Amino acid sequence: MHSQWILSLDDARTIAQACQRKAVEQGWKVVVAIVDDGGHLMFLERMDGTQKASSVVAVEKAKTALLFKRPTKAIEAAVLAGRSVMLMLPGATPIEGGLPLVRDGQFLGAIGISGVQSFEDGIVAAAGEACLQGLQ
Repeated sequence: MHSQWILSLDDARTIAQACQRKAVEQGWKVVVAIVDDGGHLMFLERMDGTQKASSVVAVEKAKTALLFKRPTKAIEAAVLAGRSVMLMLPGATPIEGGLPLVRDGQFLGAIGISGVQSFEDGIVAAAGEACLQGLQ
């Protein structure tokens, strides 16, 4: 068992491939962004036909999930529940599709997905998060 997990570039690629498989299976075109534990971009891929703006949105979702140590869906839910002050949080992108990558309680990085409806982005991100748990 590792006492200190580190997200490698190979890990990021494997996680991104799991996301892409889920998107293809659903017929969705998305951007997959993976950031490291400092919020720095490690991997970005825009599937053919995905709107270009999703490249920026996916990265911002990943950074938000890491910096706030929670799924971006949680921030979106707070905003939808009337906590509009959440929109003022610096660096927060309150749209579902960002998930932190956590292993043994350690935040290794995060996934951001953009390109389809936000709940669909969340489904794609969940496929990548599940993949992390299977990595050695």
